[in-house]
Amino acid sequence: MINPSRLIKIFEKNKINSYSGVPDSVLKNFLSELSIKKKQQHYVCVNEGSAVAFAIGNYLGSKKLGLVYLQNSGLGNAINPIISIADKKVYSIPMILLIGWRGAPGLDDEPQHLRKGSITIPLLKQLQIKYILLKDEKDFSKINSLITFSKKNKVPVAILVKKNSFEKKIYKKEKIYNQLPRQYFLKKLLESVKKRDNLISSTGYTSRELYELRRKYNIKNGSDFYLVGGMGHTASVALGNSMAKKKSTTICIDGDGSFLMHMGSLATAAYYGKKNFKYILLNNYAHESVGGQKTNSQNIDMKLFSKSLGFKSYQTIKSKKNLENNLSNFLKNKGSIFLEVLINTESMDNLGRPKNLKNVIKNFIS
Repeated sequence: MINPSRLIKIFEKNKINSYSGVPDSVLKNFLSELSIKKKQQHYVCVNEGSAVAFAIGNYLGSKKLGLVYLQNSGLGNAINPIISIADKKVYSIPMILLIGWRGAPGLDDEPQHLRKGSITIPLLKQLQIKYILLKDEKDFSKINSLITFSKKNKVPVAILVKKNSFEKKIYKKEKIYNQLPRQYFLKKLLESVKKRDNLISSTGYTSRELYELRRKYNIKNGSDFYLVGGMGHTASVALGNSMAKKKSTTICIDGDGSFLMHMGSLATAAYYGKKNFKYILLNNYAHESVGGQKTNSQNIDMKLFSKSLGFKSYQTIKSKKNLENNLSNFLKNKGSIFLEVLINTESMDNLGRPKNLKNVIKNFIS
């Protein structure tokens, strides 16, 4: 297996000390080790395209390679700046892409990862990005050669890593205690919505807990559509649904990582959203499901932000004490409304995942 600390030393020897990216579960042990290295400049970005752009800017200022880390699903976000700015035929800017390879052929994984996993290498080849598969520390010499290639030819290169490749180590996570567990709020929400209400939930623990609570307590109110992938697109999916189903209410349940990834979609939602569109932000300031890295969402005044976009009103739930009253007001509100719920960084035990996705969509649109 790969020792994250020794991998970082390989990058240090090649004078790479700037890291930008979006946290990924495959790379979480590497990222946890990186976060405690004082010499490294580490920047958690809102999406993969922004991380690539950051590395481009860093190169312009330092003439040094930056490393961009991402899950292979994030290649879609990263392609635009890679081919339209960093490409050999444009500005020819070198960088290292460290990619967590979910859904790699031959490995068991979730449905949303299998398709992207199967086309990851063909996609890199189509982009003319030289790559290696990092299986163990015997491959460290390949990294040196790859970095030399990137510098000499001034092009992006990639390092692929499959899940369970890094040594496991217990890292101290910063816990966020906002008094309210996510599962407690979601259960109250499910018990309060109407039969015809549509709930569209973000990828990660939000959809997984919603699914699990439905099963555990056999709650029939409303219908759910789980974004098992497509991080950052929850609000847009919910907006589209609300515009098509004008006689029912659509409730978007987002997380702070997803909210930040494509924040501009909230401006569209606030402008077009009618009285049947309601937005919930579950905010714990962390990429909880992939390692607990900070999202920096605590630095945003959500009340001012939502009002500036055009939401008719804003509410917040900070504890069990004000939950029922504020949730009731939120559901009764007749205009587009933004609800911020401050939650802890904790999830249900033995948390499952939505199964039989074809049934999920069949039940939702019926």
